[in-house]
Amino acid sequence: MSFGAQIAWDDTILPFQLDRSDIRGRVARLDTALERLLAGHRYPAPVEAMVAEAALLTALIGQTIKLRWKLSLQIRGDGPLRLIATDYYAPVSEGAPARIRAYASFDADRLDTRAPGFPQIGKGYFAILIDQGADMAPYQGITPIAGARLSDCAEAYFEQSEQLPTRFALSLGRSSLRGEAEKWRAGGVMVQHMPQAAGSSPRERDSIQEDWTRANLLLDTVEELELVGPNVQPPELLLRLFHEEAPRVFDPQAVHFGCSCSEDKVRQSLSIYSAKDIATMTTPEGTVTADCQFCGAHYVLDPATLGFEAPDDGT
Repeated sequence: MSFGAQIAWDDTILPFQLDRSDIRGRVARLDTALERLLAGHRYPAPVEAMVAEAALLTALIGQTIKLRWKLSLQIRGDGPLRLIATDYYAPVSEGAPARIRAYASFDADRLDTRAPGFPQIGKGYFAILIDQGADMAPYQGITPIAGARLSDCAEAYFEQSEQLPTRFALSLGRSSLRGEAEKWRAGGVMVQHMPQAAGSSPRERDSIQEDWTRANLLLDTVEELELVGPNVQPPELLLRLFHEEAPRVFDPQAVHFGCSCSEDKVRQSLSIYSAKDIATMTTPEGTVTADCQFCGAHYVLDPATLGFEAPDDGT
């Protein structure tokens, strides 16, 4: 893909509702946030594509969580692509951007760099976790890896765990503006049926199913370039797809790459170890080092300031 100008809706999530069909959804486009998320990892092509897809799904799903909450995806399997982990941090205040990060763990010796990534996850699970804050128990929902792509797993999760019919249409790949190097772009649409009211009559249920079937047929007409390209912006795309369903858009949500790691958090994670344990982690140069798997930040710490001292029990 090659584009001639920067796109105004990059790194934005646009929530919408189809008033005549009682269906809600989001349109998302990731550009700079996705490129920064992947930068520095040098993943093999199939791993990079899978991380990009997971990040796009995370943006689409995460937009609904409340301020200061965190939504995470974890995809674990027994294949060479062992783990994909993503985090979506909701804005800290109204009008602030959301933040997203991701990383993958894989077995380079077993990974086939010429084959698609999804089958190389193997058997495992797709999980959504929501951290609601320090005083609340985290929510976790899990579904087995199934289908042909990560979006199939996400659809199965919402159907099985939330009883909410959900569909995704995604497009992603490397693209370039004229005269610039290639970089990753991703775009997608998520539609989801709102919960049915208790006590719906058979006729109402039939009408609801007809609405959902019609919305799916309309979503099937979307073209990949419409999801990521410069010619059709998200509001125009919604009108093109769903004009008879009375689409209504809400305030867009900006999303940036952002990591929550810090030296204080590294120190906290190391505080469970005894001075003896810390000594085994100390390098020949006399420091303890730690790297963030998400952003690659490198921390160099004085071992004398880490861990805890075991009580002197005379042994």
